[in-house]
Amino acid sequence: MRAELRQKIISVCDKKIVAKGDNVGVSFYAFFANKNDDPERLMEAATWWIETHKLDHFEKATKIKNMVLAEQ
Repeated sequence: MRAELRQKIISVCDKKIVAKGDNVGVSFYAFFANKNDDPERLMEAATWWIETHKLDHFEKATKIKNMVLAEQ
């Protein structure tokens, strides 16, 4: 996963955790605008989320952040 996407995921997870607590859930769509303005990056995130890690649609933001940090 490219560094830009990693940083976006970490940033979004951090913001959601601060706003709603450690139990807040996210889906990979949380890292994108409501329009498909970057399909390549969206597919990169979807591939990482669905194919590589076989995650559920919603996962804890803390889990996703820790997974991304572990892969750096």
